[in-house]
Amino acid sequence: CVQETVINLMTGDNPLQVLVKAIENGGAREDSTRIQVGGVIKRQAVDVGPLRRVNASIYMMCFGAREATFRKIKTISECLAEEIMNCAKNSVNSYAIRKKDETERLAKSNRQI
Repeated sequence: CVQETVINLMTGDNPLQVLVKAIENGGAREDSTRIQVGGVIKRQAVDVGPLRRVNASIYMMCFGAREATFRKIKTISECLAEEIMNCAKNSVNSYAIRKKDETERLAKSNRQI
């Protein structure tokens, strides 16, 4: 695949290891959900399950690559490879990392004491 070649050339690492690292870094560890108590709806922080973390990470990386290639000269393969590398490095240039940080920040504000 083109992504594997680009990732190998740019990082010099094993492309599958870079992908695994990106999936680990891209998923939020904490999220918030809506809880209704009586007639009042409030948000509460909850832990995210492992499979949901993996699915959310892959979804956000794909969505970020799709957004990055929209009306641009770069191909989807180049943008996906760049997103994977940025996510593996925990770079704020990665869409998945930005969304993960936003989700965890919102969950932190909704924690109950």
